[in-house]
Amino acid sequence: MNGYWNAFGPKKKAVLSYSLIMSIQIRDSIHGSIVLSNRELQLIDHPAFQRLRNIKQLGFADLAFPGATHSRYSHSLGAMELATRIFDGLFKPGDLDEAFRKRMRQAVRLAMLLHDLGHAPLSHTMEMRMPAGVTHEDYTYRLITDSSFSREMTRLFADDGVYPKDITSLEFKQGGLNYQPILKQIISSECDADRMDYLQRDSFYCGVNYGKFDADWLMSCLTAIEQDGAVYLGIKSKGMFSFEDFLLSRYHMFASVYLHHTPVIFEKMLQKYFKESKEAFELPADLEAYIKLDDIDIQMHLRQSKNSWAQRIVQRKPYSLLMDELSQSEHVRLCEQLADQKISLIESQSNNAISKYFGRSSIPLYVQTKRGTIVELESYTELFKRYQRPAQFNRIYVAPEDKERARALSQTL
Repeated sequence: MNGYWNAFGPKKKAVLSYSLIMSIQIRDSIHGSIVLSNRELQLIDHPAFQRLRNIKQLGFADLAFPGATHSRYSHSLGAMELATRIFDGLFKPGDLDEAFRKRMRQAVRLAMLLHDLGHAPLSHTMEMRMPAGVTHEDYTYRLITDSSFSREMTRLFADDGVYPKDITSLEFKQGGLNYQPILKQIISSECDADRMDYLQRDSFYCGVNYGKFDADWLMSCLTAIEQDGAVYLGIKSKGMFSFEDFLLSRYHMFASVYLHHTPVIFEKMLQKYFKESKEAFELPADLEAYIKLDDIDIQMHLRQSKNSWAQRIVQRKPYSLLMDELSQSEHVRLCEQLADQKISLIESQSNNAISKYFGRSSIPLYVQTKRGTIVELESYTELFKRYQRPAQFNRIYVAPEDKERARALSQTL
């Protein structure tokens, strides 16, 4: 029996109980219908996952792009859908022992669904308030392995032979082959479902074209590559133009959206607030307390604060962008001149790279040529070398009341 549920609204058939629903479809604005099993639906209804509804995907970006109010919740569902499509394209029924394939498929779906579970309010913006040395990935790992959420997941999926350790490790072996590399690459790599979803989703909600690429063709060109007893993700050479477009889409989205000067200055002002209010809104190490916090809590906290930086954020009165196309030496010189004139300023330096994995990942991606030969990705495309040096954005913001004085001073550079 199938149910129907809109991911962004109430159940159309609220009288249906979980015990009667074998699967349910939700409608997603990017990927169309996404099918969830009864067990997956129950897991999604846990408070630890539901909090993602109230965590914006792009933090302060909606202050520059009004449509960018989409959440980590919708992104997680969309990324799971794409991971499933990739998996199904790589491992079709009959390719593997069916029970083994089903276990792997369920583990991949859950790993992708839960990859952002530990994000703080305002997504990456609030990681500065986590306990020392802790990241959102650490919270995610703990929530999956040792929490009320992990116990619920075990209750729901133990009968399928899928446990929390399978989600975090993705360690699956059969027939002398280790499938862990390719499963991890579906989740996090140069060609992962996470990035495939967020680029399309962020582009759509921000109203820009930079994040668009031919996702269907790229996914159809992915293949499984056996090397030295392990299975890796590969790209057929006929899909390389789409893959390079995919890389460039991320690069351009960082330049135009993720590092846009407006959300950057709001993040900088939030840092200023926490520097002056050192004990304010620290994120707890306790998981059950942590999963009760979302964007609404930090917004209410800032509204109640009398701190001038908090008020600037709440009232949307940011420092004004003065310059953003300066060399490093010009940036330093202008900052010194502004300080000499007692002009209040905020500096920002951001890097934009074509890849966050190139030269860092220990799991290689491969290209399968038309002749059937296998080569490592980096040696096949020149794109990594061409963009090896990150682009840098050196920005200076000044208090609005000082902008004219500061602008006159900048003309002397």
